[in-house]
Amino acid sequence: MNDVYPINVAKTEFRTAYETGNVDRLISVFSPNGFTDMSEGGPSKYGREAIATLRDQAGRLFQKYSVKMTPIIIHIVVTGDTAYDYGWHEFTLVPKNGGDPIRKRQRYFELWDRDAAGNWTISLFINNVDAREELNGFASHWFLSEEQAQQSAQ
Repeated sequence: MNDVYPINVAKTEFRTAYETGNVDRLISVFSPNGFTDMSEGGPSKYGREAIATLRDQAGRLFQKYSVKMTPIIIHIVVTGDTAYDYGWHEFTLVPKNGGDPIRKRQRYFELWDRDAAGNWTISLFINNVDAREELNGFASHWFLSEEQAQQSAQ
């Protein structure tokens, strides 16, 4: 079997964890021994501290918002028992107590490791806020899945 497929399955689990608000499911995609977290807006975290921080942040996020997460994978590269992927994560956060949705788009890079059982987990996570690209008055297109869903509903 192609090693890209199980990473895509893990990315689906990642997305589903956000959309179901399941912290344990989200944590399961990361290395059980901990990972390196270089997320924008905070200090780098390593090992089990990164897991604890992710658990806390995700718990607070899921308490306050319903989350729609769309991963947009540019490329997955497998090199033996290590792989990396990069792309964008689009988040639509709907406040549970009412209010307008918040849309965020982040660029990301993930380093994946395969364990002895053949499972792929994230060992390094880096992200930052994406910026719209503009060229000759045209802006890059974001949140296409939401636009398509709105058009289908009409």
